[in-house]
Amino acid sequence: MKKAKNYASKKGTGQKLWQKAKKLIPGGNQLLSKRAEMFLPELWPAYYSRAKGCEVWDLDGNRYVDMGRMAVGSCLLGYADPDVNRAVKDAVDRGSMSTLNAPEEVELAELLCDIHPWAHMVRFARGGGEAMAIAVRIARAHTDRDIIAFCGYHGWADWYLATNLGTTDGLKGHLLAGLKAKGVPRGLRGSILPFRYNHLEELEAIVKHAGKRLAAIVMEPLHSEVPTDGFLKKIRAIADKAGAVLIFDEVSIGWKLTYGGAHLLYGVNPDIAVFSKAMSNGFPMAAVIGKRKVMQAAQDSFISSTYWTDRTGPASALATLKKMKKLNVPKRIARAAAQMRAGWERAAKKHGLKIKVGGTVPYNAFSFLYGDAQALKTLFTQEMLERGFLASTEFNPSCAHTPTHVRRYTKTLDGVFAAIRTALDTNSVRKRLKGPIAHSHFARLN
Repeated sequence: MKKAKNYASKKGTGQKLWQKAKKLIPGGNQLLSKRAEMFLPELWPAYYSRAKGCEVWDLDGNRYVDMGRMAVGSCLLGYADPDVNRAVKDAVDRGSMSTLNAPEEVELAELLCDIHPWAHMVRFARGGGEAMAIAVRIARAHTDRDIIAFCGYHGWADWYLATNLGTTDGLKGHLLAGLKAKGVPRGLRGSILPFRYNHLEELEAIVKHAGKRLAAIVMEPLHSEVPTDGFLKKIRAIADKAGAVLIFDEVSIGWKLTYGGAHLLYGVNPDIAVFSKAMSNGFPMAAVIGKRKVMQAAQDSFISSTYWTDRTGPASALATLKKMKKLNVPKRIARAAAQMRAGWERAAKKHGLKIKVGGTVPYNAFSFLYGDAQALKTLFTQEMLERGFLASTEFNPSCAHTPTHVRRYTKTLDGVFAAIRTALDTNSVRKRLKGPIAHSHFARLN
């Protein structure tokens, strides 16, 4: 594999473009978790020329194997899947937009309801954040209430960031510390209240406080930890008793543990479930599915947008969902995840490194158990990049990650962990960095 250029001695084309972008685009780009500073400040290639399978080429023609975020978990079939691309190209050739509606959206709505028999109606959008805003709008319209109890990360919209309008950082532990609620109307203060996963007592306290004002309970059925002691079933019971809408955010976890929403594994049905990311393998698409009596409340509000009606979204989703079922995607990514986690633990033991492996199958991660953990994480990313891998301490598996890819990664990992061991022994971790330490929280870039 072609070794990446030494960006410390000569900045690559992508990094030069990134520096330009930060002057033209607030924050440099559109997604916080794709900022170069989150990986390797001043050194990360930042932009790609093409991607295929689990390989990515930067603007200088360097090829990397993506063993990290994998497009933030949005491409379970791998980059540029030929079957999905074919469906999208056909949709474009036949007209992606018209005065009339695309019939594919009816077919997709029917498929989603077949997969989730508890759901009867569907609304579409093109991104997870806006789909969550739609779901919350519907829940508030249905209940005629305002307060939302939430757990986990649910996007950028006002309804969510309003939790940071108070004196405490409500999103700390749910997304990133330090996010400010600038631009969010202060009248929303107190309308959204956080509780931690598997901490039922915190939700019970919110319900007691909110009383008849609680509109919805919004949460991921699981993310970095699994439910214990019947947690999801108890959440369902609390929602029923409070007359609140239960919304499961499946934007990230959906399709990765089973075919459909992860909630299907636990036999707990929400009133609304929201999907995006993996359902269309990298093309913009999102779906809000739910029970008829709740979803009909959308008619009492105004939820409408031109580009929610384009043809490429439903076409990509239909092709993706059909292929995911055929390939048994959850089984494939579970296998890759198990190999990766074993590789981390094996290499750490060999080199006497203290790490902690955690997360769930779709969100595998390890952390360095040292005081300078963020510097170590940055050094790890730097060393892996120079050996041809886009890698951090996270791994989002896909069907494109074959056992061969994982073996190649773990072989490289052995050398990188050996270098990190030496850096620790010689107290030279920071001296070995060729740029600044990666950001660990939200930071203003412009």
